[in-house]
Amino acid sequence: MHSTLIVARMDPSANVDVAKIFGEFDEGDMPHLMGTRRRQLFHYRGLYFHLQDFDETNGPERIETAKSDPRFVTISEDLRPLIQAYDPSSWKSPADAMATRFYDWEANR
Repeated sequence: MHSTLIVARMDPSANVDVAKIFGEFDEGDMPHLMGTRRRQLFHYRGLYFHLQDFDETNGPERIETAKSDPRFVTISEDLRPLIQAYDPSSWKSPADAMATRFYDWEANR
């Protein structure tokens, strides 16, 4: 499994609206097309964290491909007033907001 973590800024009062937008998006087939296995959203003191798990390591590439899909464009536009880039001066795409994993541990199964 592969995971990505996007970090941005969000007013905590927007969490209900953001969850609703993603809930509607995730009801369709877009998560499957992007290879998304699980999505978790968190907020902490004005920060927004979007953890997305993929079955395959090519999840980010599949998202890049999906970015031109009208459903992806719509959700991006719907989220724009609710979620702001962590560093607007360097943000060009979600890839510019992805945290870098520097440690990973998993229990033996």
